[in-house]
Amino acid sequence: MRATVKEHALTLDELLDWLLADGMVTAEQAELLRTLARAGGFQGKHPLTVVAQRNWRHAQQPQQLLDVEALGRWLAARFGLEYFQIDPLQVDVARVTEVMPFAYADRYKVLPVRVSDQEIVVATAEPFLREWERELAHVQRKSFRRVIADPEDISRYLVEFYAMAKSVFGAERQQGDRQRGGMQSLEQLMELGRAGKLDANDQHVVSVVDWLLQYAFEQRASDIHIEPRREMGKVRFRIDGVLHTVYQLPSTVMMPVTSRLKILGRMDIAEKRRPQDGRIKTRTPEGQEVEMRLSTMPTAFGEKLVMRIFDPDVLLRDFRDLGFESAEEQLWQEMTSQPHGIVLVTGPTGSGKTTTLYSTLKRLATPEVNVCTIEDPIELMEPSFNQMQVHAAIDLGFAEGVRTLLRQDPDIIMIGEIRDRETAEMAIQAALTGHLVLSTLHTNDAPSSLTRLRDLGVPGYLLHSSLLGITAQRLLRTLCPSCKRPAEISDTEWQALTRGWKVPKPEQVYAPGGCLECRNTGYRGRLGIYEMMRMTTALKEMIAAEAAMGELRLAAYKAGLKPLRLQGARKVAQGLTTVEEVLRVTPPPESSR
Repeated sequence: MRATVKEHALTLDELLDWLLADGMVTAEQAELLRTLARAGGFQGKHPLTVVAQRNWRHAQQPQQLLDVEALGRWLAARFGLEYFQIDPLQVDVARVTEVMPFAYADRYKVLPVRVSDQEIVVATAEPFLREWERELAHVQRKSFRRVIADPEDISRYLVEFYAMAKSVFGAERQQGDRQRGGMQSLEQLMELGRAGKLDANDQHVVSVVDWLLQYAFEQRASDIHIEPRREMGKVRFRIDGVLHTVYQLPSTVMMPVTSRLKILGRMDIAEKRRPQDGRIKTRTPEGQEVEMRLSTMPTAFGEKLVMRIFDPDVLLRDFRDLGFESAEEQLWQEMTSQPHGIVLVTGPTGSGKTTTLYSTLKRLATPEVNVCTIEDPIELMEPSFNQMQVHAAIDLGFAEGVRTLLRQDPDIIMIGEIRDRETAEMAIQAALTGHLVLSTLHTNDAPSSLTRLRDLGVPGYLLHSSLLGITAQRLLRTLCPSCKRPAEISDTEWQALTRGWKVPKPEQVYAPGGCLECRNTGYRGRLGIYEMMRMTTALKEMIAAEAAMGELRLAAYKAGLKPLRLQGARKVAQGLTTVEEVLRVTPPPESSR
């Protein structure tokens, strides 16, 4: 019967009739909406959007909200189609925008979302409109598969995808025209670089850069990687600790995009042979100020550029938001509220050490104290700190920086990292002369930090006198609350987390599902787990006596230290993460026992 229906856009009356027939809305609700529609209140809005915005619940199943996804799935099932959630990270923008022109896609309100050798998947919210399919079948020589999607998503990504593709194409064409116009001399190239006109200010390039930055903010990316290759460069975002490829740029576009970012970061765009660092301040689509740190690295096919995006709310977060439990927060505050001594935070790169330190310093930085830092580089500008940057070229390292800070009447000193004996000795000297010192080390867990300091040549008696405590940490991806599902855990899996400790296995845990909110990964956001080792009298005496690592670790466990895997097991039992995620980020038992 549907095959004989004249092609037309879906109407609100049709949608309400079907909803009534399927018992999803009441007659009163339908009549109210028809009355509002006759008054002209929904001009230009798709019927699915109109109904979804009423926030109605299913008339026969009140627990189900009739949001746009529920309505879209119902409509798709009615027409024997699949419902498709458009995830921009999974769409090959360059390929899908070649299927049809923007004006054509906009006319029929359709959006290609997937292209393979056999078929083209096209998202639509208009089940009766199929003229475009018949017309394009003669051009594409591939089969088309229609899927139903959120009409708002179709309209939004239709503009974004085609604008991005247009900017890339325009930038590539202009770059090609310039190259065909002849090579410039080295002097001319240098002059263009100094003036900031090395193809980096073309409007197309500016549009590509603006799109990348805004897209990264929207996707909650912590890092943007721009990686040159022989013909096509990659753009990847790190989201919740995992890299995702989001776009491929032609090499002719990659270079001016990199140059544009270097200009914004006040870097030398003519210098491509040595690494450089820079900073950018910009705003998110919501108007929030964001700071980014840039780093370039010369590679075989050009400069690789990484931008670290700093969360503007990081200094406003409560310790509970970072993952501290009540007892851990109390212990951490006890360690960091001492008038003098050293507190260390350990873990690999990307484990959240800087966030923990900055949040702690923000709390400690009252008007009555002088907080000074020496960093490489300065991660985040904070007006309540006095921050100094390491400069190896002028022999200003951590040790020299601490020596300078000690003459600045500090109360609290933060040292970016203890890397060598000289820095360690200066940190201890600062602690012994009445200052609270916070710093980081790269070690697997808290007890092994003692071995690391010994390897640097720090005598045990100095650690005995100055060390207040050590915290090791990791970041775990948390399960998406929208799609996580109940699961079971085997004795073997639980033992992998709790080996050596008697902890009852939880009756129920959760597993990742997959939805648009979490980009079908099953995880959304991260939280920290912490292994806190406070220096007790017994531990200090063992350190002074230079006891073996095994004895120190055992004594730390007896003093209350809980290893990272055990802390991760607690998060699994609370339904916040999975066994696989804990095993992925925590050290194996042999290095934590």
